[in-house]
Order: sequence, then structure tokens, then C-alpha cells
Amino acid sequence: MSDPAWVPQSCVLPTEERPLRVAEWNVLLTERLASLSRLGPLRLHLELAGGPGIEERVRDLAEREAACCSFFAFTVTSGENLIGLDIAVDQEHAAVLEALATRAAPGGR
Repeated sequence: MSDPAWVPQSCVLPTEERPLRVAEWNVLLTERLASLSRLGPLRLHLELAGGPGIEERVRDLAEREAACCSFFAFTVTSGENLIGLDIAVDQEHAAVLEALATRAAPGGR
């Protein structure tokens, strides 16, 4: 996820900050992604390995992402050793979710 070119025009995060946010997602996914599943064309579910401070990190990143890209809906759930992250978008942004899923998949980063 090092190339911010897939970021949609509707994102209001300042352009100069986008590479940093993309890198933040990349680090989280590289370090913590345990599994990824599609729940439909507009929904993605990630399971992230837990650990000290990880749930807070995921919640913070999801909140900041939703603030700049309001088309994302994030739901964070905590389990014993895994943190679930559900990501949903509207039909207009299905391609953005697809790009995120592709980049999150092993080999996509």
C-alpha cells in the first residue's frame, strides 16, 4: 500500500499527508493481518493479531480514516487474541474497497 494513487478524490486528507496514512495502514496490515475475508462487494472483514495497545491503535486509525474518508464505515471488535475490523463502503466507493482488499492481501503490499 505504498502508492497513494488509489486514494479517491472524495478523501479530504491533505495530499501531503496521504503517503503517511497509507504507510500507517501498510505497517498495521504487514505486522498484524491474520486473515481477510470478503463479506460482499461492499464489505471486508480483517482479523488482526492482538497485543498490547493494538486495539487502541486500530480504533484510532479507523477513526482518523473515517474522518477524512466519510464513505468508510469501520466496526472494531475485540476478541481474546484477535481484533476484528469490518470495513463497509457505499456502492460508489466499491472500487476503493476492492483496492484496499487487494493491497491488504498477502503479496498485495
